[in-house]
Amino acid sequence: MTFEGFPDEGLVFYEGLEADNSKTYWTRHRDAYDSLVKAPLQALVDELAGEFGPAKLFRPYRDVRFSSDKTPYKTHQGAVVHPEGRGSGAWYVQVSADGLMVAGGAWRLESDQVARYRRAVADDVQGPRLQAEVDRLAAAGWEIGGERLTRVPSGYSADDARLDLLRHKALHASRRWEPADWLHDRRALEEVRASWRDVAALNTWLADNVGATSKEPRPRR
Repeated sequence: MTFEGFPDEGLVFYEGLEADNSKTYWTRHRDAYDSLVKAPLQALVDELAGEFGPAKLFRPYRDVRFSSDKTPYKTHQGAVVHPEGRGSGAWYVQVSADGLMVAGGAWRLESDQVARYRRAVADDVQGPRLQAEVDRLAAAGWEIGGERLTRVPSGYSADDARLDLLRHKALHASRRWEPADWLHDRRALEEVRASWRDVAALNTWLADNVGATSKEPRPRR
């Protein structure tokens, strides 16, 4: 299947799901999800796989076991690419009633990865490289995010250079577009491709300096 854009009806499907997040609505509109949301997103990531690697589409069902919000369905569809053998640094794309979102970086790091990340941030060579890349992305309109401490990390000083980056326990960059005509044609593919290329240097820094964890994976919630 060739990617031809995200149909407007797919966004309308999510508007309805936001208003009625129930099994009844989902069952009645499951065909719309499959053909107007899931299929176009799969086609998009398939076309990008040659450059970035194969993607995993997330399940549309929420894990409500540990949440006070018991609505059963996600109101967006996302896909992620984890480059094989690199450990840290991923690409992400998401479509919803709010439009399109793309991102790159690390969303969750284990304690051994956080320790390596902070050592690299404090390093006189690798730290400035990351700071320059984060500053470049922010200036280009990317939102810099990731779980972070409010206090100074143990073993570091409030006077340390790059203290803001040292506080991070995860680091990623994202950008969003509201619904627009180009979202419904192949221009959406080119926006995702260009954005993923733009965030590739951040992923490379994370892969080179943080890598994979040696800990058992935590259950996802």
